[in-house]
Amino acid sequence: MNTETAQRDVTVSVLPSLGDIAPEVWDACACPEAADGQRPGDPFTTHRFLKALEDSGSVDARTGWEPHHLSVEVEGQVVAVAPMYAKSHSQGEYIFDHSWAHALENAGGRYYPKMQIAVPFTPATGRRFLVKPGWETLGRSALVQGAIQFAANHGLSSVHATFCTEEEAEAGAEMGLLHRVTQQFHWDNDGYADFDAFLATLSSRKRKTIRKERAKAQDFGGEIHMLTGDALLPEHWDAFWHFYQDTGARKWGSPYLTRRFFDIAQETLRDDIALVMCEREGRYVAGALNFIGRDVLYGRYWGCVEDHPCLHFEACYYQAIDFAIAHGLGRVEAGAQGEHKLARGYLPKPVHSLHWLAEPSFSDAVARYLEAERRAVDEDIEILTSYGPFRKDRREEQE
Repeated sequence: MNTETAQRDVTVSVLPSLGDIAPEVWDACACPEAADGQRPGDPFTTHRFLKALEDSGSVDARTGWEPHHLSVEVEGQVVAVAPMYAKSHSQGEYIFDHSWAHALENAGGRYYPKMQIAVPFTPATGRRFLVKPGWETLGRSALVQGAIQFAANHGLSSVHATFCTEEEAEAGAEMGLLHRVTQQFHWDNDGYADFDAFLATLSSRKRKTIRKERAKAQDFGGEIHMLTGDALLPEHWDAFWHFYQDTGARKWGSPYLTRRFFDIAQETLRDDIALVMCEREGRYVAGALNFIGRDVLYGRYWGCVEDHPCLHFEACYYQAIDFAIAHGLGRVEAGAQGEHKLARGYLPKPVHSLHWLAEPSFSDAVARYLEAERRAVDEDIEILTSYGPFRKDRREEQE
């Protein structure tokens, strides 16, 4: 019998913690491929990653990310879940809605709290409506309706699902949600045998620039290590914490992740991590933290305690490309913003989000804004791609 069309007893529950659902039950929806021994397609929606955020105190009501995860059961079987949070601000989301908040509040409304279906602090595309195979239509619909009903019951302004897949965005739009398109820079692996094969696709000037940058970075007077799995040791996190604090203080005022998160990462996430550590005179001076998906390397955090020319580009972008090529990964997602990535082979790509706004007139106004924004984003992507570092024949293929 088709599970999508049969009449079923469907229950949507709200869970105040990942501790309220067994890891194997959550992961059967989030990463069913892992049950066969494969690497999870998305490391960020696994039970172990999301629970590490909670157990470390990085995510809770105090930090403005109060868990209210959704679970959909059909006749007692969990068929869909979603990581959902009550947000008292818009920090750590990377899909910017501050102007929406100001507009609603200036009109006498209240924007916060709002509901966010997302992976906290993580601007990486992935499924947000985590549905078991065979339950896609029913599960996704139940999650969307459950989130909206929860927001409506509590008098909340909105529901947002950020960095969802394009497929989810299209399905959500058919359900009446607003579809937003923004952009991010990704590097695509075109089956390169090595870094030189990638360089061969660039214009001569850009190729020379990257070679010079890599040479300058290697002249920092030390060694660069790529560490994953059992090669990761507590001492690496002691050093990286200082890097992360420095970057956090510059960007956000205070870091999003607690020190405890990195201890838990060492215990439960080290096989999902590729950590670049730059060592000089027996001391770690810079590092970049990446997470490994089944076909994607996700660049997340960079920091340093010494400044050296081009070391940031090497640790964050070129080491990531080396790793992706060596491990046959199809893409590197280098995180939010940063047009400086374009010259290093990272091209603009659309990213998607979905939005439900309770106030009809406000929703109509935002919908009109999103139509204009999308036209501008599409134009930006086209223009930026045309200015990419690739040879003319390659740029024409990409366009």
